[in-house]
Amino acid sequence: MEINWGNFLKNLGEWEGSFTQVAIDGELLSSTASILTLEGLEDNQLVQLRLRRFANNITEQPTADFTQEYRSLGRQLVFFDTGAFSKGSLQVAPFAEFGAEYGFVAGNRRARLVQLFDLQGSFSSLTLIQEIRSGTDAIMRPALTVEQLLGKWEGTAFTVYSDWKPSETNVVSLEINQVNGSLHQQLSFGSHRISSTARIEGNQLHFEEGVTPRRVLLLPDGVSSNIPLQISHRQPFFVEAGWLLSDNERQRLIRSYNDKGEWISSTHAIEHRVG
Repeated sequence: MEINWGNFLKNLGEWEGSFTQVAIDGELLSSTASILTLEGLEDNQLVQLRLRRFANNITEQPTADFTQEYRSLGRQLVFFDTGAFSKGSLQVAPFAEFGAEYGFVAGNRRARLVQLFDLQGSFSSLTLIQEIRSGTDAIMRPALTVEQLLGKWEGTAFTVYSDWKPSETNVVSLEINQVNGSLHQQLSFGSHRISSTARIEGNQLHFEEGVTPRRVLLLPDGVSSNIPLQISHRQPFFVEAGWLLSDNERQRLIRSYNDKGEWISSTHAIEHRVG
């Protein structure tokens, strides 16, 4: 728990950004400006969060002003060494909304993503949050493209388990190729080897093989969303967000659920282009 709190503190500061609503087909909808402040108090034993949102820009009066204090973190909220985090529903239940939130941090930049599913378990909405540390000249990256993902990526994946069993670090290798209108990828993760093919349609990747179709959306600021179109408490699944920090470094956050709909693990992968 102390490690989790220490990693949380890597997000302290004032962050200016925006909340952008994204349709399930990847179309960008409405956007609002924001200022998020995470302030450490009482020798960083207390963190005070303040989120202000604005109709047009941050020079106006906020349309919403929310505050919250943290002295501890819930079990469903996992922070990793870089300050990246993953949180979400502990259990998939019939006729209950399901959601997952991810956050990446690197220097003076943060990127966050919220995925929501409706009462029937269908993918319903997406929110992209792009943030820059106030007073810095950090810039946001352009929208992610298929071409930026092509090649071979290698790195490590650190997994935290919900039942408190020891965390694991695995070598991960991902090779992505494009053939005509399709994307082919081969993933090696520990002892697992997975091959998959997607149909490319604009900023959408449609993985239509297998029991549950999946959709990857390529979004502004190098962010990607990877979700099944339908979830169930009777079938295992995972949800994922990615962030291309630079041309040659990408991070991914994955939340995994078992065939009882229970959250079982969170993984943070850091990958570098090697070919």
